[in-house]
Amino acid sequence: MSLFKARDWWSTILGEKEEFDQGCLCVADVDNSGSGQDKVIVGSYKGYLRIFNPHPVKPGDEVQPEDLLLEVQLREPILQVEVGKFVFGTEGLHLAVLHCRKLCVYAVSGTQGNVEHGNQYQIKLMYEHNLQRTACNMTYGPFGGVKGRDLICIQSMDGMLMLFEQESYAFGRFLPGFLLPGPLAYSSRTDSFITVSSCQQVESYKYQVLAFATDADERQDTEQQKLSSGKRLVVDWILNIGEQALDICVVSFNQGASSVFVLGERNFFCLKDNGQIRFMKKLDYSPSCFIPYCSVREGTINTLIANHSKILNIYQDVTLKWATQLPCIPISVKIANFQDLKGVIVTLSDDGHLQCSYLGTDPSLFQAPKVDSREINYEEMNAEMKELQKIIREATKTQDILPESEKQRDITVTAEVSADLDEESQAIDSEVKAGAVPSVTVKITIQSRVTAQKPSLAVCVQAPLAVTCDQFVFDDLEPDSSETVVLSVFLKENCSPPELEGICIVSYNTPTELNPEGIPRVSQCSFSLPLKLVCFPAQPSKAANHKLTIDTNKPPISFVTIFPDFVDPCEGDQANALGFQFLTGSKATLLASKTSQRYRIQSDQLEDLWLVTKELIHRLEEHFKKQNCKDFACTFSGSIPLQEYFELIDQHFELRLNAEKYQELLSERAVQFRAIERRLLTRFKDKTPAPLQHLDTLLEGTFREVIALADAAEENQANMFQAFAKLKSATHLVIMLISLWQKLSHDQVAILEATFLPLAEDTQELGWEETVDAAVSYLLRTCLSKSSKEQALTLSSQLSMPKDTSRLKKNITLFCDRLAKGGRLSLSTDSATQQAAVMPGGCATIPESDLEERTVIPGSTAMFANHGQTTKQKSKPDLSEDAAEETKSHEL
Repeated sequence: MSLFKARDWWSTILGEKEEFDQGCLCVADVDNSGSGQDKVIVGSYKGYLRIFNPHPVKPGDEVQPEDLLLEVQLREPILQVEVGKFVFGTEGLHLAVLHCRKLCVYAVSGTQGNVEHGNQYQIKLMYEHNLQRTACNMTYGPFGGVKGRDLICIQSMDGMLMLFEQESYAFGRFLPGFLLPGPLAYSSRTDSFITVSSCQQVESYKYQVLAFATDADERQDTEQQKLSSGKRLVVDWILNIGEQALDICVVSFNQGASSVFVLGERNFFCLKDNGQIRFMKKLDYSPSCFIPYCSVREGTINTLIANHSKILNIYQDVTLKWATQLPCIPISVKIANFQDLKGVIVTLSDDGHLQCSYLGTDPSLFQAPKVDSREINYEEMNAEMKELQKIIREATKTQDILPESEKQRDITVTAEVSADLDEESQAIDSEVKAGAVPSVTVKITIQSRVTAQKPSLAVCVQAPLAVTCDQFVFDDLEPDSSETVVLSVFLKENCSPPELEGICIVSYNTPTELNPEGIPRVSQCSFSLPLKLVCFPAQPSKAANHKLTIDTNKPPISFVTIFPDFVDPCEGDQANALGFQFLTGSKATLLASKTSQRYRIQSDQLEDLWLVTKELIHRLEEHFKKQNCKDFACTFSGSIPLQEYFELIDQHFELRLNAEKYQELLSERAVQFRAIERRLLTRFKDKTPAPLQHLDTLLEGTFREVIALADAAEENQANMFQAFAKLKSATHLVIMLISLWQKLSHDQVAILEATFLPLAEDTQELGWEETVDAAVSYLLRTCLSKSSKEQALTLSSQLSMPKDTSRLKKNITLFCDRLAKGGRLSLSTDSATQQAAVMPGGCATIPESDLEERTVIPGSTAMFANHGQTTKQKSKPDLSEDAAEETKSHEL
């Protein structure tokens, strides 16, 4: 058991769903037993009044029935309970109970029992006062220096102090400048009331000043006159503490001096009688309640301060002496003396957890047995170590992180995309210049097998796509329950998206026995969006700047079959040309050959070929999959459009350079603007007027330059976003063409995507160019290296923006060249062996003298045919690449 934990002596839970506050706890010998044993008095907002006399047989025992002396319901919420000499003619203690509109004073008495059930206790109403104003809190004491009795002062919610001389009402006074009620205490040594106002000031009012001021009830009832009359009260002293106060306590443990303790939201103050700060303590936690008590060291005071982290701190002045853990957050703390134990800490939480505890530890009676010393057998230890290492190796071989029983997901997320576009578009704030921007509905269903706490759903799509709502928060899910949400996806920015995919992520907590708050879990699923979300059918174009030809091993399929949503059914099987008009304005055309097994995609923009090419291959694969055709394959035998791809890289990089220049210019103009401001401020502060020397004109001109540069930088940022989207689309296209050309596996395609698409977003600090250059350089020095010397070269560990893109373009060209000559993509360290295993027979090392020279190794028996960048076709030795491409177009 922890040393710093409150020792439970006695505890109980009060009622069901009852609420308690700071004034609902009081400790005193309320039945005047004379034994010096305190009773615990608790009142609740439901009107229940309870009086306890704890006496457990041993610490930590459950509450006994005889511990509850009295329980009665008073029908009205109980705001505060206090014990004092409230009845005239007797110095016995009585119980004062404050309700919202009533003050009641009771006498608590016990009758000696004649049977084993024990004594009987009852309360008797001595007197009550009906209040004209809603009460907030109260304090009591010998106001005015009276002897042998206590008077009561009640603070109302509208700032009136109502004073009662036991059975009779004395007078009422309004506090000046009142807004909200604060804590209230009485200092008997200075005969003054101390409170904290809404101005975050500790204020002290003398009782004599309150008594001789004009009675508030004698004035007219208008609020304006009440406020003006209250200002006549003269405050004794004021101290600004700069924060709201939680509680005030006045203590005097000797006749020499008394101290005023104020607990703020972040500080703890100890004041003298005249309002001067004796000491203060800055708290690094949020306190909830406190109580000072007498210290064993003369001249110091101990204080208990509880916080919202369930910690009770014990201070001697400002020095932390002890800290103990509590089972709940207390809203009130008292110190009581019981028959068996003195100085018991009594705490009450807002939900009714009443506990009596003490500090310290219990002695441990356990003694560890002596261990018999024996000599170490190293052979047995080595054998045991080898066995454990074997178990560890076997355990690490398994790929499953979760046990077999947990493979089934606790929460299943499914996303269903509507087959048709929305009849009424849900596009919001779209920047697309097209007339009508379509949207498509996505229905997301969350099914839970277990209890899921705090589930939340996030829907992510890549810009320039957007969703109508991307965040959803649900109530706790019960087992075998489900939630369904519906949202729409649309094109927001004026550029084509590089991907028509989205992802749904659900985060939740699953509670366990050891962790009731739950273990964080995540479940996700992805969904694909239709192509018609970003384009619509149009007339095919005969001429285009960029053309691609995809070869297949099956006869061409009619577009009516694979593109029914883009082709009019009345055209029948004669439709071998299909046009796609993008919402951004560009157009792409898809052609199917009548004589060969080829498809051509053409467009004026390279990046617009990507989505149509991807959709064509995907629909062809789905079509032949439905017909149980397993040998369908697509290939690409043309030239990789690297030059057009490099133009997009240069455009994006130029915009990055412009952004860097704009940033530097903005920094210079901002420095100039602040320098002019300082000089103008100096001129204006000068006592002797001096001419401005056109500084105001220079300030205005600099301001206009700053605004113009900011607008230009913002426009350049928008252009850079569109350029990056185009670059990602072209990169996807290049990756697909390389994979079709070299017939790469899924793992090799994943390496390509990780190499050329490392960033989801492009920033000025970490850009696409330097990241891709580092990744391609790594592959060239590992799996695509020609010798061990290249593998020994080290790469720079720091990425920085390059001066130009020449190195990047050279590395990409070299990358494609080495793939053409038998290189294999792999992340394994034994790359040389793997590369030699896939090299055709007779191939030697890759020539590196000049990339433009495509020399053939003597004795080589294999060639990479049908590729315009690396080899020449033997059947047409003098045929150029343009002529060869033109020949292919005639074949289509």
